[in-house]
Amino acid sequence: MGIQAIKGVEVGDGFETTRRPGSAAHDEIVQGDGLERLSERAGGIEGGMSTGQVLRVRAGMKPIATVPHSLRTVDVATGEETTAHHQRSDVCAVPAAGVVAEAMVLLVIAEAVMEKFGGDSVGETRRNMQSYLDAIPESRRTKQDRP
Repeated sequence: MGIQAIKGVEVGDGFETTRRPGSAAHDEIVQGDGLERLSERAGGIEGGMSTGQVLRVRAGMKPIATVPHSLRTVDVATGEETTAHHQRSDVCAVPAAGVVAEAMVLLVIAEAVMEKFGGDSVGETRRNMQSYLDAIPESRRTKQDRP
């Protein structure tokens, strides 16, 4: 998954998790109304698989390339120091990046669904997914797995 200007992506607590010991980084699982997690540190994905919880993805975007004043640079033709030419100043690209990022995440999820459940039609894919869900023992289901 690649999106222009995005410099970092985290799922769940992501980078914050790297500063915790394992006992404070993982989501505990208990038997309640099916399997339940006591926290959402993983952000809906564990071991590359959905936990059934809400998918939580955050991205860090680099600042826009245009700034309202000229910055120091080097003229590549002469090797001399100079200042960059100021052409324009964009305001903010974050709203557009959010739309692109959401679409990219959905494409990645759709690709994973098709890889797992496949089919020549939406109906066949749904049937394959339902067969998979039906094979999960009741005691191993999460609230999201139940009809």
